[in-house]
Order: sequence, then structure tokens, then C-alpha cells
Amino acid sequence: MKTTPFTQKHINLGAKMHEFAGYNMPIEYSGINDEHVNVRTGVGVFDVSHMGEFWVKGPKALDFLQHVTSNDVSKLTPGKAQYSCLPNGKGGIIDDLLVYYYEPEKYLLVVNAANIQKDWNWCVKNNSFGAELENTSDKIAQLAIQGPKAIEVLQKLTPVNLSEIPYYSFTTGEFAGISDVIISNTGYTGAGGFELYFYNEDGGKLWDAIFEAGKEFGIKPIGLGARDTLRLEMGFCLYGNDIDDTTSPIEAGLGWITKFTDNKDFIDKKLLLEQKENGASRRLRGFILEDRGIPRHGYPIENADGEVIGEVTSGTMSPMMKQGIGMGYVSTSYSKFDSEIFIRVRNKALKARIVKLPIYKA
Repeated sequence: MKTTPFTQKHINLGAKMHEFAGYNMPIEYSGINDEHVNVRTGVGVFDVSHMGEFWVKGPKALDFLQHVTSNDVSKLTPGKAQYSCLPNGKGGIIDDLLVYYYEPEKYLLVVNAANIQKDWNWCVKNNSFGAELENTSDKIAQLAIQGPKAIEVLQKLTPVNLSEIPYYSFTTGEFAGISDVIISNTGYTGAGGFELYFYNEDGGKLWDAIFEAGKEFGIKPIGLGARDTLRLEMGFCLYGNDIDDTTSPIEAGLGWITKFTDNKDFIDKKLLLEQKENGASRRLRGFILEDRGIPRHGYPIENADGEVIGEVTSGTMSPMMKQGIGMGYVSTSYSKFDSEIFIRVRNKALKARIVKLPIYKA
């Protein structure tokens, strides 16, 4: 298995370790519920160094990105980030990703760990524009410091005014005595916070500085288990569960990152525009169980007559709500908000209700 600059720290801290996307990653430390609540109410640190990073450079960088991604990259200005996806040429999704506009003719793509090679091959295959592509996934590490107290912890370690970095914006500056750290106001928890990008060799120093600065705020390391429950409460998609090569961005409720502007001729544009105009046969929806139980990936979704109308893609017991919550694709005729649906859990049909995202509303 691959390791990150922090793997030994996780082991020394007693984390429950498991393979994820080929990496030896921490699943939990003090327990998923405890870690989850600590992020929602305080501050926690995630090792997300397994994520992939590609540089896209040169005079043809924008042309290339406008072709391979669904969102309108031309709307970005330096220091801004954008959520997007890579359409697969068949109406599905190669991956979802972040696009950072680093400086003129230079962009950073951040992709999911399990898809690094697939994404890289796709980008190379579709680079008929002559953009300069560089896969730096093995050189760049990443920590996500999330929670309402994250800004107080991190501000102690940088001269950069973090309160001046809006959501989905970033800057590059000194952090914990390390130069050229990318400080990004993005995140996958809905609890606020920042993501830091830096070279592997600076990881140990940075980790130690953050945990020292966070002592007074009850900072804790957080595993991938709580990362999953946090993102699910927000209704954020997880690639491989809620979106994949068989799901379209229109079905997944990602029409807002799929731009059909005249200046953008992207892969699957015609197919996805037809789907948007004619309507998809299914929609990804969030739901809350009204009966006691825990929905899981793959459980059938039924109507009141017991007919299967969809399938759960992600499910858990919400640590904040103490209710079963989830997401799943349902037939469009059953997709209206506040509709009653049933989740087949073992041999019981448990009543649930479709809700607007986010599922957890603080």
C-alpha cells in the first residue's frame, strides 16, 4: 500500500487503519461520532494527501479545460476555485474535481485518489490542444482543517489574513514558516475551514505546528469515516457511490456545474443538453428516515405499493440528527421534495421523506 507523509503519525496515534484507493489511511481514531461532532462544533484535521493533483499550463490550458470539464472555466479569475466534473463521452462522469486558477495560463486540478490514473489517462487522451500537463500527485500533500474554530487555529500560523479568503477562493503564502503553501477556503464537510497544499517533505513540520496551535481549541485528527458522514449530512456527492461512469451530472443534480454557454464546446455537451431539456428519468435525492433504522448503499427504494423506484447510494445514522439519512436515485415521478418513500432495510419497508439539500441544517 502507498503511504502519505502522515501515515506513521496516524499509526502512532492509534488510528484504525485500512486500505483506501491504494493508500494506508486512517478510518477512525476516537470513534466516528466523536470525531464528527468535534468537526461540527470545534476543529479537526484530515489527511487528504491521497488526493491527486495535476498542473495544466500554457497558452492552450483554458481551451483544454473548457473541453474536458463541464463547468465554465472562463469565469474563473486568479485565486478562485471551481467545482466541476469530467464527462466521459457517454453521458456519465469520469470524476468530479476542483479547478484552481493559479495564475494566467496555469491551473491546478484536484482529483479523487481512486481515479488518479484514470483521470490522467483521460486528460492525456483528450489533450488535442497542446496544453502542458503535469501529474504531481506523488509530490504534493494536503491537509483539510475543518470546523468553526479552524480559522482561529490556522491564523496563529500565517501572516495571511484568512478572513479575507472567500469561499471557493485561495491564496499562496507562508504557513508555519513554510513558503508557497496553497491556502484554500474549500472543504467537504460544510463546517467551514481550509485546505492546505504543500510538498511532502514539509508535512511533518506543518502537522506538528497545527496540532500545537490547536491544543486550546480541542483539535483532533479525523479519519475517513467521519469525513464520509460529514459530507453526507451536507449532501455532497462521493464518487463511486453517488456519481460514477453510469450517472450523468443532470441526474445527479449537478446541472449547476454543467454550463451550456456558446463559448464552451465540452465533451457530452449535446447529449447532456438534450437530457436537461427533455428531463432525466431519475434524480439523485437526499432523504431522512422517519422510522428507526440505518440505510446503506445498495438498499432498494420503494413506493407505498412496494414497487422498487430507486436505490440508496449513500446512507448512515446522522451523528448530529440521530436519524437515518441518505441519498439515492429515484424515478423522477417520485423525486419531488417532501415526497414519501420507503427504504427496504432487511425485510422491512422503512418510511422516509425526500428533503432538499443539505440534509443537516445547522
